[in-house]
Amino acid sequence: MDDNRIYEARLEVIDFLVEVFYDAPSEEFLGRLFSGDVAVPDDEINERMDRGFERLEAFIEANRSRPVEEVADELRTEYTRLFVGPRPPALPHETYFREDTELIGEGLTALEAAYSAAEWAPPDDYPEENDHVAIELAFLRNLVDRQRRGEKAAFNYERVFIDEHLRTWDEQFLETIASELDEGDAETDLFLAGAEVLVGFVDFEDELVAQQVPT
Repeated sequence: MDDNRIYEARLEVIDFLVEVFYDAPSEEFLGRLFSGDVAVPDDEINERMDRGFERLEAFIEANRSRPVEEVADELRTEYTRLFVGPRPPALPHETYFREDTELIGEGLTALEAAYSAAEWAPPDDYPEENDHVAIELAFLRNLVDRQRRGEKAAFNYERVFIDEHLRTWDEQFLETIASELDEGDAETDLFLAGAEVLVGFVDFEDELVAQQVPT
């Protein structure tokens, strides 16, 4: 696979994850999933990503013949229960899962400093705090795109961001989602699939940028 295709594949995975966690998945996104417009890697990548994409394929197979509006309604209910609340078990914010930070305070300030150091600002129209998983993924997407355009410094920004932020909470996020699901439901759960892909993708990116940044 050539470098450009690898970049495209990385960006596609990030776009998929943003669609899953930004808000309750839309009917338009589900329509693309069920029609095959969202690509699933053919090759093995790592255990977590492979398992996540297998679970995604099971979700698609279980739901593609159903009315997309019905599936969207069910996912909206589940998204609210898991991530919005009241009292959500898996609030998708870095500072929710880290014991060394507060939801509003030092942890959020450190994260925003990482964005600023890379000369990036979160979208103005997004209502969540800047430690939401979708915002962190948007930052990661910006760095990958800059790497594709030849900006070497973007590799170092990503390495630091993964080590100091994404890797500090992605496993707990996955484990919490998994603990909230019945065993039978877990096999075809879109959010669990997304969380597994997220953890596997962070591992993949960590290994990739390590090859580009001198130690």
